[in-house]
Amino acid sequence: MYKIQKAEKLADKIFLMDVEAPRVARHCQPGQFVIVKMDEKGERIPLTICDYDREAGTVTIVFQIVGASTDKMAELKEGDYFRDFTGPLGCASEFVEEDLEELKNKKILFVAGGVGAAPVYPQVKWMHERGIDVDVIVGSKTKEMLILEKEMEAVAGNLYVCTDDGSYGHHGMVTSMIEKLVGEGKKYDRCVAIGPMIMMKFVCLLTKKLEIPTIVSMNPIMVDGTGMCGACRLQVGDEIKFACVDGPEFDGHLVDFDQAMKRQLMYKTEEGRAILKLQEGDTHHGGCGNCGGDN
Repeated sequence: MYKIQKAEKLADKIFLMDVEAPRVARHCQPGQFVIVKMDEKGERIPLTICDYDREAGTVTIVFQIVGASTDKMAELKEGDYFRDFTGPLGCASEFVEEDLEELKNKKILFVAGGVGAAPVYPQVKWMHERGIDVDVIVGSKTKEMLILEKEMEAVAGNLYVCTDDGSYGHHGMVTSMIEKLVGEGKKYDRCVAIGPMIMMKFVCLLTKKLEIPTIVSMNPIMVDGTGMCGACRLQVGDEIKFACVDGPEFDGHLVDFDQAMKRQLMYKTEEGRAILKLQEGDTHHGGCGNCGGDN
């Protein structure tokens, strides 16, 4: 059992929890995720790690209500428990293994859309702790939907906030802010974009034109989290990848976002899953490719 040390509502349908999970906290890195399960019969829910405290043995998760399971999870309070809290899963962000001196000489831009601010935060914090200043763009539909602004401001070199409706910060989408910064003479060696798939798609279309290498996190398409269900199968260049076991981060200029979004819609129905399994054959699942994950 994993005790919830803190439960907080960040915005409408968006919640933060600090969970006592010492073994996960000891080993997790930015970019990885956990799978939580409320009780023995509960659904397995993959969630990106928002923060961690190795000394306190806690891991911070942020989630948005998108269905019955997350709606039920939002009712959990401080002192309640998760039945399972499995992780860390997935691959850490690639910069964790890079030479620090080389990283310090690069100009990196992080772009977070909506709840994507949660997985962006630990990456920016990791950079800050190692003396690397990065620019961060955080976008949301409205001021009320903006999350983790103060936390991000404390670790970002420069923070730029955008709202679609202009109720706070820059009036416009994150792509317009990227164009504005580049137009003002900013030069970036790399971009990391995390948020809704449609946002990541248009960020990548822009950064490809601007010749800025871009990493995206495909955590929005994960379901099972272990490569067995086939939900997160995606085309990356000439290769078939699975977000949960090969990622969740990939070269955004190689990801086929249109195919991924189409699969995401099809996967929601039993008929759609059957069609995908028939069309994709042995490549439908990760790992062995023949595990029958959605049977």
